[in-house]
Amino acid sequence: MFALYKKELSSFFSSLTGYVAILVFLVAIGVFMWIVPGGNNVLDNGYASLETFFILGPWVFMFLIPAVTMRLFSDEKKSGTIELLMTRPISDLAVVLAKYFGALTIALISIIPTFIFFISIYKLGNPTGNIDIGGTWGSYIGLVFLAIVYVSVGVFCSSLTDNQIISFMLALVITFVLYFGMDAFSSMFSLQKGEYFLQGLSISRHYQSMSRGVIDTRDVIYFLGVASIFILLTKFKLQSRKW
Repeated sequence: MFALYKKELSSFFSSLTGYVAILVFLVAIGVFMWIVPGGNNVLDNGYASLETFFILGPWVFMFLIPAVTMRLFSDEKKSGTIELLMTRPISDLAVVLAKYFGALTIALISIIPTFIFFISIYKLGNPTGNIDIGGTWGSYIGLVFLAIVYVSVGVFCSSLTDNQIISFMLALVITFVLYFGMDAFSSMFSLQKGEYFLQGLSISRHYQSMSRGVIDTRDVIYFLGVASIFILLTKFKLQSRKW
């Protein structure tokens, strides 16, 4: 499994995929935070906050992560190497996890350079360091868990087709529904039970909860649970080739 994980990681950085993905994420966030005038611009706001980064991060990830994961299984199917891959002396789940952790590593690496945003905001505060440290770290942790779920969705969608574009679009739609759609659907229910149930399935609700700086066990269980479901669905999809 570890050898396959290293192979996946190496394939990302041996081409432009990994570098472009990280660069696009940083540039997109940086442009809105520092260049585009308006309410999202840190300098225009007049107070030291990373709120813009943590608001835009989930939306940028919604495009970035499907772009990273779309080739994982789709490329194997298109090139005909999927059967060779699945005959390796490791379980189907291990294959899925190796590809999953490879893509997740890329997503997490893309977050690391954003600490320069944190340092900049920290220095710009008046007095220096006048920033909500607890909320900031909570939001960073929330972004990590967001990546955990998004990557699991992307891996699953990649296992469904041999077309990378279709894989990308499917992952984009599913992550959008999980992040924003559940809240939108909940507004259609007049009964509180139905509304609360759908809100509880919304990624944005749990992400916002973590952004307050309080790590609730329920939020952690939610993120890990959703990721586990999509990983298992991927495993079952790969096993279905034997049926």
